[in-house]
Amino acid sequence: MVDMTAETKGSPQAFSLKAILPTLLAIATGMFLVILDGTIMNVAIPKLVHQFNTDLKHIQWVITGYTLALSAVIPLAGWFSDRFSAKRAFLWSIVMFVCGSVLCSFAQTSDQLILFRIIQGLGGGMVAPIGIAMTFQLAPPDKRGSVMGIMGLPMLLAPILGPVLSGWIIEYVNWQWIFLINLPVGVLAFFLNKKFLPSASPSKKMKLDIKGAILAPIAFGSLVFAVHEGGTNGWSSSLTVTFLAIGVAALFAFILVELGHKQPLLELRAFRSKDFTLGIILAWVNMMALFGSILLFPLFLQQVKGLSPLDAGLLVIPQAILSSIGINVGGRLFDKFGIRPIAFVGIISTACSLFAMTHISVDTSTTFIVSCLAFLGLGQGLTMMQINAHVLKSAPKELVSRVTPITTSAQQIVVSFAITIITAYLSSQLSILPHTLDGMADAFSQTFYIPFGLALLGLVLSFFIRKPQNR
Repeated sequence: MVDMTAETKGSPQAFSLKAILPTLLAIATGMFLVILDGTIMNVAIPKLVHQFNTDLKHIQWVITGYTLALSAVIPLAGWFSDRFSAKRAFLWSIVMFVCGSVLCSFAQTSDQLILFRIIQGLGGGMVAPIGIAMTFQLAPPDKRGSVMGIMGLPMLLAPILGPVLSGWIIEYVNWQWIFLINLPVGVLAFFLNKKFLPSASPSKKMKLDIKGAILAPIAFGSLVFAVHEGGTNGWSSSLTVTFLAIGVAALFAFILVELGHKQPLLELRAFRSKDFTLGIILAWVNMMALFGSILLFPLFLQQVKGLSPLDAGLLVIPQAILSSIGINVGGRLFDKFGIRPIAFVGIISTACSLFAMTHISVDTSTTFIVSCLAFLGLGQGLTMMQINAHVLKSAPKELVSRVTPITTSAQQIVVSFAITIITAYLSSQLSILPHTLDGMADAFSQTFYIPFGLALLGLVLSFFIRKPQNR
């Protein structure tokens, strides 16, 4: 991937955030488009079950198929960026994602919708890793925290605003607009990126790691499928065990191939850096706590407090506001003090919020829940992009385009694993506790201990994280 920091290397004083703001806006629009679609579907699932006259188990493949497609294509992001240029790869990914979105809106059966969602996923899978890599290279090292903080806004706001938008569309428009809304946003993202992304000459010397390109989709796709299947039909089912074994075997073979390849698909040698390894583990734990808890909040508000999808979605607005504040403040503090104090304070805020939610009941006020959501947003705003920036700074600069697919590929697996474990545990608690509102509230309060435990693990890891050495 082209080094876009060449002009700023010699004179950091010449760096101007205003000068790169159009480029940041363009990349953020593309990333927001894809990330929003990943969360907007959660509220729509009951509507799709009714629309296509099917059951929940079948319609869940609308999400599973999309996730599998993402996991399969993400490892190829680095090679496509180097071989065809980051700008071209980013633009074509947006085009394919928008085409898949339009096809989804015309689906007449659930099977058609699943197929078109896979096309969506194949297009959207490379947007995040390429976008993060380009953003990281836009600024000098001492300004990367602030720049990555700005880019983190779509990554934080999209999962929060997705349920609000989805609830409004389902209640007042129709389900097709969940996908059609991607068309105008996608067109805007395409033209912004076409105009403002810096052009670069593709590297024709980059040869595709064919063995890695075959093994990576098998490994990541099988593991994600096994996690989803385990949550649906049990971890001892033959299908779960089979795909788990295939995924582990393919992953082991993929690691051996990548470590021995001169131009690997994923640069796994970055794990030789202790700073990188510890940082990426902290990032994964943090994401598991975030997305696991984000799933539980709207479910509690709808099933126990009796709110509509739109009303439940509107209550996350304070979380979005404090996330925005946290991510901008955290970026500046990261540039000044490094990752350790920021991660510690942010994870403390997250852990306190989740601990408070372990004590909820039917009588818990909506104000209390919204306050917990707000502190969760503040904590994640302070940590999420700052930890990602730390991970990228811990890797050799020339390998950034090959490192971001590692983080996003594994993120799909660990987040899927966390959500599956949390939903399975919630279901088991709902089945053994009394089928009353009090029983449902107790089930949710017990389930919140899982993301709280993950937050505590992240807090312990934050003590050992340090400022990466110059490479």
